[in-house]
This record gives sequence, C-alpha cells and structure tokens, in this order.
Amino acid sequence: MEEKLYDVLIIGGGPAGLSAAQYAARAGLSTLVLDKSRTAGALAFAHKIENYPGMCNKPLSGKELLDMFRDQAISFGAEYLEAQVIGVNIGGNVKEAFTMDKNYSGKTIVIATGSMGRKPSIKGEAEFLGRGVSYCAVCDAAFFKGKRVCVIGGSEEAFKEAEYLSRTCSEVYVICPQDKLPGGGENPAFQSAVMKVIKGTTVMAIEGNDTVDRVVMAGPDKQTSNLDVSGVFVYLHGSRPITDFLAGGVELSEADCIVTNRMMETSIPGVFGAGDVTCVEVRQVVIAAANGAAAALSAEKYISHRKRRKYDWGS
Repeated sequence: MEEKLYDVLIIGGGPAGLSAAQYAARAGLSTLVLDKSRTAGALAFAHKIENYPGMCNKPLSGKELLDMFRDQAISFGAEYLEAQVIGVNIGGNVKEAFTMDKNYSGKTIVIATGSMGRKPSIKGEAEFLGRGVSYCAVCDAAFFKGKRVCVIGGSEEAFKEAEYLSRTCSEVYVICPQDKLPGGGENPAFQSAVMKVIKGTTVMAIEGNDTVDRVVMAGPDKQTSNLDVSGVFVYLHGSRPITDFLAGGVELSEADCIVTNRMMETSIPGVFGAGDVTCVEVRQVVIAAANGAAAALSAEKYISHRKRRKYDWGS
C-alpha cells in the first residue's frame, strides 16, 4: 500500500500545534498531529489557567485546557498520534517526519515543538551522549536489554519513559529532583518490581570510561552516593527551543529559534513554525494558539497556490 500523503503534518501537540490542526482540518485539509507526549509540554505542567479568552466559569488546569484543544481538533477531522519525531526531511516538495515506528509524509509541515529543551547541564552528560546517555527511551531501550539504567526527571513523561524501559531492562531507577511524584504516586508503574524511585535527589555527575558506568547523586542531606548503571535517560526540562531533530534543515537564530515571518513561514517553502519554538517575546497560550492558526492559514494558501489567505470556511 502507498503511504498516505497528508496535506499538513504537525509536529507538536501543544496549543500552537493543536490550533494549527483545528484550522487545517476545518479547512478540509488532511491533517496529522505527531505529539511526543500528552503530558510533556509547558501547558500540561500549568496548575491553573484562568486568563484564556472565553473561560468565564472556572479556572482549568493546563492539562484540561490542552485536552479541549485536542478534542476540538479531532472533532474537525484531524488525526492525532503519540509518537516522537527523531528526524525530518523538509527540503523537497514532499515533507517527511521520521519516528522509530514509521515515516509520515505531507505536502506541508508545521513545527510546533515548544521551548522546553535544554543544553547538557550535568557533568559528563555531553561527554557520554550516545555512549550511555540518551534522551529517547523508545529509540535506545533495545541497547540496554537486561541492564540497569536510570531515568533523571520527575515529570509524567519521565515515568512514562521509565515504564517503557522496565519492559526490557533488569532495573530502572527514577531519580527525581522533587519529593512529590506526579499523580500522587498512584500510577501502577510506581509499584513495578523493576522500577525504583529515588525522590528529592539530584544527579551531580555521570561517570565512566568508554561508556557510562555510574551516576553520582546528592540527596536531601547533600551527602553524595554512587549508583552503578549502564544507561542514563535524561528527562529534565529547560527553556530552549526544541529543534535538535531538524539537523539544520531550517534557518535558526543564534538561540536555536526557528526563524519565521509574521505569518509563520520559514525559509523553506511549505515549512512553518509556530509557538514557543519560534521564541516569541510573550510566552502565553493565546499567543501560541494565534501562531498555530496563522501557520495553518499559510499552509492552506501554499497548498492551494492562492495569492491571498482564506480566512473562514464556515457557512
């Protein structure tokens, strides 16, 4: 069977990506959202949102608002898939997004991956990248079959990845900087015999010879200890745009932001950026949503070879 060629591929399931999906799908464009995780973005971490336009009755959590965005996009016909994009090919007329399981093709692509990326900050992290340090459990779990590994981070995403690793690794230690576990520790994964949670602890260094051998940790009492592991999966968040998977395929600023014009068009025809990945000055949900809408309008104009954008498809 021939692979489906979507009109619009969207990488990222935050407010920018899902708003783009709403507008694109409502325009009758076949639309696919590839989202690393429903719980990985900045909005999903927000405890309370009460200043989003139209929210008159009560505040919502970021996750609740994000669920509404997603449901609305799907109701208009957009497809949604949880999958981590590890690379792209965006130079030709057909744009491609690569995941571990499958490649997806589109006439246009919207990059809305947000800005929770980070540069290596743990001693030894950069040195052992690809030699025991990884940022993708789905990508690299097979290399650590039957071995002891650790996951650094305390988010739902970190525990989700740890659960995935527990299927193949002999022991999985989750090292959480905070004392409180997401969901109150009720996730069944927390009771896994393979998984062990170390709370209130910071990884100070990653050490080894040719490959990773151990991590050095500091607990609440500031005392250090070693944990022997073969692999370290880092799920800490920062404030840098997530653009590493683009491999220089689109113009970036000195701060690694995707460079766009006012209508979210990049340096490559048919490729658009939206939301915090473009390093907007004001990082608010409403701004990201507006960016996503503009990106979808520009994608429709590109696909239809219009001279002007079409602004409404309603009756």
